[in-house]
Amino acid sequence: MNQKLQLYQITVIFSLLFSLMGFSYNVWRMEITEHNSNVRTACFEMLLELAQLQQLVYTAHYDQDLKLGSPRVGWVKVGLIEDLSSLTGASVIKSSKQLTQVWSSQWQDMAEDEIAANEIIEQVDIVRADIKLLLVSLN
Repeated sequence: MNQKLQLYQITVIFSLLFSLMGFSYNVWRMEITEHNSNVRTACFEMLLELAQLQQLVYTAHYDQDLKLGSPRVGWVKVGLIEDLSSLTGASVIKSSKQLTQVWSSQWQDMAEDEIAANEIIEQVDIVRADIKLLLVSLN
């Protein structure tokens, strides 16, 4: 009888430990999945905003249309890109901040100066490349 009771207690303890380990893994996996989902969503939104910013620069420079290529709209897009980058990784945050710096120094000349427009576009491409690397690295 005593041996059966001891076996029962060991079985209960093992079952409890096994269920706690399973629950802990499940919670950890759900947190990782949620984090990755948030990163992906932010990255996809950033890619859309980057494409629109690129279109805005092309419109301002090549079409000389400052209505559709409005720098005010560009400031909003650059700000949103930098804000969304806080939900991503360190390299995307860094390149997004650099985009803001390039934009702030080049937006006045982007319509007339091809070098200014190209610097903005080059930084957009750098952010885009960092986003792609981050998306590929998610598990």
